[in-house]
Amino acid sequence: MKIHFTPSARAQIVSATNYIRHDNPEAARRFRQRVETVLRRLNKFPNSGRPIPEFTGVPHREIIVAPYRFFYRVVGKKVWIVAVWHGAQIPAVPEDIEGV
Repeated sequence: MKIHFTPSARAQIVSATNYIRHDNPEAARRFRQRVETVLRRLNKFPNSGRPIPEFTGVPHREIIVAPYRFFYRVVGKKVWIVAVWHGAQIPAVPEDIEGV
């Protein structure tokens, strides 16, 4: 498996990391390390995330790297991260990855 980010998900994770870095650069570094660890595990076990509770009818799953939720979808041998939401936010339906 290979992990890919949609452009919007990449922008969301960059924004989240920059937000954390603004207040605490060390916390941002630790957050990034936790994200990398979780994504490596997801690379090996792509179905290890849970279905998204708010959107049971979509083929997406989620993994949590507190306090953020990573929404993803497995397509063939690729795992597409489609959204990164703070846990306090009310998420929107994950975007489809067609055409990416």
